Amino acid sequence: MTWYTVVGIISTIALSLPVISILTFRLAWYKSFPALLVYYLIVFGFNFVSLNFIRVDKNFIYYYGVANNFLDMPLMFSFMTYFSKTALFRKRMKLVIPVFLLFEIIVIALYGFNVRSSVIVVGPGLLTVLVFSVVFFVHQVKITIIHQKAAGKAFIVTSLLFAYGGYSFIYVVYYLIDTPYKADTFLVYYLVNIFSSLVISTGIFLERKRVQQLAELQVTRQELKVIYGRAETNTAASLKRP
Repeated sequence: MTWYTVVGIISTIALSLPVISILTFRLAWYKSFPALLVYYLIVFGFNFVSLNFIRVDKNFIYYYGVANNFLDMPLMFSFMTYFSKTALFRKRMKLVIPVFLLFEIIVIALYGFNVRSSVIVVGPGLLTVLVFSVVFFVHQVKITIIHQKAAGKAFIVTSLLFAYGGYSFIYVVYYLIDTPYKADTFLVYYLVNIFSSLVISTGIFLERKRVQQLAELQVTRQELKVIYGRAETNTAASLKRP
């Protein structure tokens, strides 16, 4: 067993942690978390089959990898609407998804469903996600430091910034630069996955606590609304009697 294989196995295990966290903390249907769940399921599955844990046809692995590249950006765009500061900004972010999907369809129509077309798509996709990650990272870190809240969101967006910064570096080295060290990019890829998966799992744990508190607060508000609503009705009725 080589060093690459060992790190790859650790990376695959680490990629399962966000999936387990989302399911355990019951966030699978919360807002845009379904997109994050599907994203990690796909990446985990690709790592699993590419490391030959089970015997799979090479063509299946090839097309799985291509599909993974095409689905990566739309899923991440969908999840990142969770960090939107306003409803208008969220609406504009959601418009990016169909535009990018249309771009992918055009590229597939021109070059086919293969590695070449996925490489064309991944470049602008990585750049877009990276820009959003920087914007949300600055915003969330400010909130966490100044107001001492939303630490879960800060951890999650930090993980995304680190991951897509790493993926961008790998993309440049592997596809754009003629370097003899291309094999080492796989090791970097595995290490990026390990670190980002651990950080995002921590963020999901912290965010679950915040979501729970918000849900309890919402229930309390509803109960108070019912109680005081009835009180106001009774008062109005008693005033009408005389």
